[in-house]
Amino acid sequence: MYYTYAISSLAKPYIYVGMTSNIERRFSEHQSGHNKTTKPYRPYKLIYTAEHDSRMQARENEKYLKSGAGKEFLKQLIG
Repeated sequence: MYYTYAISSLAKPYIYVGMTSNIERRFSEHQSGHNKTTKPYRPYKLIYTAEHDSRMQARENEKYLKSGAGKEFLKQLIG
């Protein structure tokens, strides 16, 4: 099982989109600063998750969320 997720910074206007096979572990890594890209924008809240049967499906969803239309969709979630 794979997951596509999006996290939103509580400190700055920043949204990160990724995919993983373990959402709890990955979110914890972002919160604790183990990811160089997201470390400066901590803390985060999880704003979107989707479960997928294959890595390919998760990757397609991740690509959409990183597109202009996908980013607009995520911005609406944090309102």
